[in-house]
Amino acid sequence: MGSNEFEPGQKQHAICVPFPTQSHIGAMLKLAKLLHHRGFHISFVNTEFNHRRLVRTQGLELADGTSSGFRFLAIPDGIPPSDADATQDLEALSDATRKYLVGPLCDLLSSLASDSSVPPATRVVSDGFMALATNPAAAKFGIPLVHMWTISGCALLGLMHLRTLEAKGFTLPKDESSLMDAHLDTPIDWIPGMKRMRLRDLFNFIGLPNGDKLFDFTVEVVDRASEATSTIVNTFEALEPDVLGALSSLLPRVYPIGPLHLLINRARRDETFVSEHIKGNLWEEHSECLKWLDSKKPKTVIYINFGSIAFVTHEQLMEFAIGLANSKQYFLWIFRPDLVNGDAVILPVEFVEETKERGFVSGWCPQEKVLSHPSVGGFLTHCGWNSCIESISAGVPMLCWPRFGDQKTNSKYICDEWEAGLEIGRGVKRDELERLVRELMDGEVGKKMRSKAMDWKKIAEEAVGEHGSSSMNLDKFVKEVSS
Repeated sequence: MGSNEFEPGQKQHAICVPFPTQSHIGAMLKLAKLLHHRGFHISFVNTEFNHRRLVRTQGLELADGTSSGFRFLAIPDGIPPSDADATQDLEALSDATRKYLVGPLCDLLSSLASDSSVPPATRVVSDGFMALATNPAAAKFGIPLVHMWTISGCALLGLMHLRTLEAKGFTLPKDESSLMDAHLDTPIDWIPGMKRMRLRDLFNFIGLPNGDKLFDFTVEVVDRASEATSTIVNTFEALEPDVLGALSSLLPRVYPIGPLHLLINRARRDETFVSEHIKGNLWEEHSECLKWLDSKKPKTVIYINFGSIAFVTHEQLMEFAIGLANSKQYFLWIFRPDLVNGDAVILPVEFVEETKERGFVSGWCPQEKVLSHPSVGGFLTHCGWNSCIESISAGVPMLCWPRFGDQKTNSKYICDEWEAGLEIGRGVKRDELERLVRELMDGEVGKKMRSKAMDWKKIAEEAVGEHGSSSMNLDKFVKEVSS
């Protein structure tokens, strides 16, 4: 098909395609809102499964798009229909991305090309993990492609070297039963821009069902990363200078534009910001916890949230619960409906009794507001990148419990490079958890980490300021696209 033609000065139209999970949708939506604020027409493409969830939580009118120039669209994913209020199976999603979604995306792009009510598409802004679907679709229609990575720069750099890792004979174990600490502690000292790394710190799916298939999918995705005309990463230059320098030698036009949520906060001050009401929560948001936080003294509450994908077992849940109870700290604990391998969350009676004056258990919450609340003094997290960068930006130190994917790399950098966190051992033990929670909230080490986290908060705020690096990178990206 011929090149997608448009007149100079014509309104830009970005087709935004996130990977179909909550965290990826949330990050892409923030970028889409920033581009909309800069005058872009936005077509935001969810799968039909997630679009239905969006309608349930946000309402039909919002999900269909009420803001001028911002529309939500939906495509089928080829996965058997379900009304589950849960993230779909990651292996099924990766298979759909690889084998099915190119056709529906091409149909959508063809439909938009013949729709005279919208400007011609000028960019496909794709989640990097959607490359196997979006790269061929964008190429077929001659639309320039942007990759937006919702992971950290350090995790992305590690990803870029997975092929080399295999070529050098390094193998990651396929399951937890074959874990050997000596093997996992093998130094990886040959990746430019990364220091003091071990095999265990790199992107992996150890312990997940069919983790080897997810690993292979990830390697395939990274092989297509250089096909984009430019690359956006949700980070800021001062946080990852060496990593970003190395990425710039591997990928075209790397733009560190983050923290995205702070850029959104800055855009809100502009009276022309009209997409405030557009939200992408797939679970109903519970805000009652904010009133509970209002009743607590500054820096006295530890916030616990394992994100939108990570699961815990019943045994792990018990260890967390008893460790928290024994720590004697105030806590806010978030439970999504499918947290315990899709089963109902049942907390021990003794835990409920012991902590009823000190704890608050909530459904999905407005995390940015929670982390920026004065009473929150620590964050027990699975180390998904959205959570990490929101915590860093809020000056909140972390207890890290990384599970898979980029989370291991994030935890390594949080604890060793940015000095803003402590890592929990691979197995959850109540005594260790009790000790670490107390150390983070009341100990001398915790005080140093809180001070370091507050330093990062200031630097993050500078990055999104009028003349900050992320603001200027956003300006450069918009100028590049508009030229």
